[in-house]
Amino acid sequence: MPARVTTLKELAASLDLSITTVSRALAGHEQIALKTRERVAKAARLAGYVPNTAARTLVSGRSGFVGLVLPIRGPNLVDSFLGEFVTGLGEGLVSHGADLILATAALDQSELSVLRHVVESGRADGVVVTRIAEVDARLTYLRQRGFPFVAHGRLLDNGFAYNWLDTDGARAFGEAFDMLYDLGHRHFGLVTISEPMTFRHLRQDGLAAAIGRRGDPSVRLDVVTAPRFDRGARIQAVNRMLQDPDRPTAIVALFDELALTVMEEAARAGLTVPRDLSVIGFDNIVASAYAPPGLTTFDASIRQCAREIADMLLTIITDKPAAPLTRVIRPTLVPRASHGPVPQARS
Repeated sequence: MPARVTTLKELAASLDLSITTVSRALAGHEQIALKTRERVAKAARLAGYVPNTAARTLVSGRSGFVGLVLPIRGPNLVDSFLGEFVTGLGEGLVSHGADLILATAALDQSELSVLRHVVESGRADGVVVTRIAEVDARLTYLRQRGFPFVAHGRLLDNGFAYNWLDTDGARAFGEAFDMLYDLGHRHFGLVTISEPMTFRHLRQDGLAAAIGRRGDPSVRLDVVTAPRFDRGARIQAVNRMLQDPDRPTAIVALFDELALTVMEEAARAGLTVPRDLSVIGFDNIVASAYAPPGLTTFDASIRQCAREIADMLLTIITDKPAAPLTRVIRPTLVPRASHGPVPQARS
């Protein structure tokens, strides 16, 4: 095993390279040949060398950190979606020699105020912004500031140029409707949230467009809404739908956590999924595979999306591309056991 080195000078000497070359290779400078950069990175890893962040910042003007603000809005700091996202983001950054800073926004703090602190303190070279609202002051601030960022999601304003990656929720919800329609369902339910998030808007639009394409006047859609982080209100909204004598035969939930609530409350009401009720979610969080009978959902590739966002942001920081970087990821259907034909008694 190589001897541990603690200074850049020792690492450079072990590789028979100049200190300047090793420093630039570790910083990812394009002027250094790729093979040299890979050789230096491997040697540093094997020797247990950790660059001095303060020294690196003085030389490069960069901290080597990327920021992410986590709002505390529920009983848990990180929900299932964010847990996968943070994991993927950290993996993507580490693979490029960068690190992740997490800044929390308490209940009495706005995300924007915490984001301003991260940016203006100079702690991060760029930031990732999640859960984009239809109109989002965070993105307006970052663009006005000229600070590198990538958004996981889109604004409704297509004329606002910025870097983003998003999943095609509209397409997925259209696909969900078509699949259920072909199974004989005509009375649908949608469980959604009250917050003005763009992903809510796009997924609901995708569902509405699919209904419109069928041109079938027998199709009905019931909608219930609740605040995202109010579990009590969510349960009440779901039960209003389930306890209606003329309830839907198929429910599409905006995301998996809502779909899992539907399945839990359906079981309490004596309904069997999918014999009495079909349920479909979105995201494919880990719990969706284990909640009986197994939730049919769409895999949003959360972890992989976060890795790609890390790649995008580091490219923006290093190369400063003239045009915004944008990507749309197509979700894939994960057919499990929570959907089926329309109940015979109601077909």
